[in-house]
Amino acid sequence: MTASPRPKPRILTLTDAAASRIRALMAASDRPEAGLRLGVRKGGCAGMEYTMDFVEAPGRFDEVVEDKGARVLVDAAAVLFLLGAEMDYVTDKLSARFTFRNPNETSACGCGESVELKPADPAALAPAE
Repeated sequence: MTASPRPKPRILTLTDAAASRIRALMAASDRPEAGLRLGVRKGGCAGMEYTMDFVEAPGRFDEVVEDKGARVLVDAAAVLFLLGAEMDYVTDKLSARFTFRNPNETSACGCGESVELKPADPAALAPAE
């Protein structure tokens, strides 16, 4: 009897609002877009910042997340920092922005521009459906 491979943990989920906004942005683009690339980089007062760019082709090692008709490409260097995160799109009186509920976030700066992240323990996460 051969063992079946363990399912991969879900890297990222999108709320309906986030998926809708990504689809709208991609539809409005005048270039062919493969998806929204999500990553993290060092910066800000808390240590790290989320990055987002529309790209025409996935990177060689990008993880592709398809959720609610939207496509997000997660930079390979960001996967362990984003495992189990949920991306949302929030609109209020003064702004509209993507936000993250990330179990790997240990703190955030007061202005909300940067976060402190720890790498996830993939063994502790539930498998993808």
